[in-house]
Amino acid sequence: MKLVASKLFEKKYKRNALRNQLLKLNIDKTLRLLEIDIFDPSLETHKLTGNLAGLWATSCGKDC
Repeated sequence: MKLVASKLFEKKYKRNALRNQLLKLNIDKTLRLLEIDIFDPSLETHKLTGNLAGLWATSCGKDC
């Protein structure tokens, strides 16, 4: 799968990754897993509800 980052994601990624190298590594690892298998159990991928219904979410760690 090919991931496409929004401008907002890119802006926040750059700002936060510069401040926290461990966070950058966690985000990068999560993005690689998403490209390989969006439903990898370690990603805890789940459907969103409400205004975001139809979209999916995952986590790259508790601090992210």
